[in-house]
Amino acid sequence: MQSRYFAAAVLPALLSVTSSPSATAPRAAAPTARVMSFDWPPRHSEKDADVARTIASFKKADPTMESFFTKSAGYAVFPTVAKGAIGIGAAHGDGEVLQAGTVIGTTTVTQVTIGAQLGGQEYSEIIFFETPESRDSFKSGHFTFAAQASAVAVTAGASANAGYNNAVAVFTRAKGGLMYEASVGGQKFTYKPRE
Repeated sequence: MQSRYFAAAVLPALLSVTSSPSATAPRAAAPTARVMSFDWPPRHSEKDADVARTIASFKKADPTMESFFTKSAGYAVFPTVAKGAIGIGAAHGDGEVLQAGTVIGTTTVTQVTIGAQLGGQEYSEIIFFETPESRDSFKSGHFTFAAQASAVAVTAGASANAGYNNAVAVFTRAKGGLMYEASVGGQKFTYKPRE
């Protein structure tokens, strides 16, 4: 009988004393459960980080680009556009659209070209919108560059002489190398507002 009394009354008391930091300290309330949403971690965290790294790499390569970031009505950043061709070429990339440094939506770029071409490359691309109208035209989701459109390759000081063409300026930066000029003609873009 004594062993049952010991097990039922004394053992729980001993366990509570030995498990608390001080026998006289009041027990803290049990921690509340943290409910995780299905969006945890945030869906855009990796893409946001890629966009931030891309912006930093462009600014490092050409510090004079800062004026485009601060004075434009917005900009679209594509951390990686992959392009490949064997006679027929194709390119695709995912990015984000920013206004005053804040992400306002996501975007994709696709391009198909036909002609004598072979090989592949990856590059980053930033499109600056000079006016709110050009930014809103891009956000319509049906924005396309004309066939003869080209971009400025980012090198030290390259943006100093660059300007807007039809209220849009396009800059590219080869990944792991230098690309003097990239043809962006025929690129088509989609846009989805950020939720």
